[in-house]
Amino acid sequence: MKWRSLEESKSETDLRPLREILAERQDAITKYVPAETQAVHARAIADLKAQNLAAQILPVGAKSPAFELHDQDGHPVSSATLLTNRLVLIFFRGRWCPFCVAQLEAMNQILPALAAAGAALAAISPQTVKQSYFMRDQHHLRFPLLSDPGNRAARQFRLTYPVNDEQKSIYQRSFVNLPLVNGDDSWELPMPATYIVDRDGVVLYSSSNEDYTVRPEPGAILDFLTRMAHP
Repeated sequence: MKWRSLEESKSETDLRPLREILAERQDAITKYVPAETQAVHARAIADLKAQNLAAQILPVGAKSPAFELHDQDGHPVSSATLLTNRLVLIFFRGRWCPFCVAQLEAMNQILPALAAAGAALAAISPQTVKQSYFMRDQHHLRFPLLSDPGNRAARQFRLTYPVNDEQKSIYQRSFVNLPLVNGDDSWELPMPATYIVDRDGVVLYSSSNEDYTVRPEPGAILDFLTRMAHP
């Protein structure tokens, strides 16, 4: 269940564009994961795309749902507290997902620039508080990782979907034990998504993709915030 990050295997920080890091991880999967397993994941992505789920997420201009979740240390964190600044809010699948790890590590690198642009960063997943604690410690993340039991917040952002039986079987064989990681037996995940929410709770930016290997570039998020701060 532990994905070894680039930061753990190199002394220097990886400053490549996120798309290059994601492509490298996809290349490793292509090289080392059996073709039949890759085909299962490809079919699952195709099925989500056929449902056009990404077009149905909470859109720009909508009011962000209020929430109170616990961070990696078990402390309650409310959306009202986070929205004292503009908020970059990332929904991710869990610490077992190498693409989620890559995205959060890349966002971690731009935290000072986000703060300079008047924005905070938080990330939400269905994994338990304990799993979030392990992830924050392992990957040296410097922003809150919020636990969303039962995907209640993700559901309000219209991001959730059930893992199909074929993919569930693959996860079970590869030790992605979602009932243990998430603390329930729903086998439900959020589509990865990135939002920017204004201080009044209005969604300024939303991005999601049924393909969990696709994530927005941190630089694009930062450029958007900079334009908002200096129109």
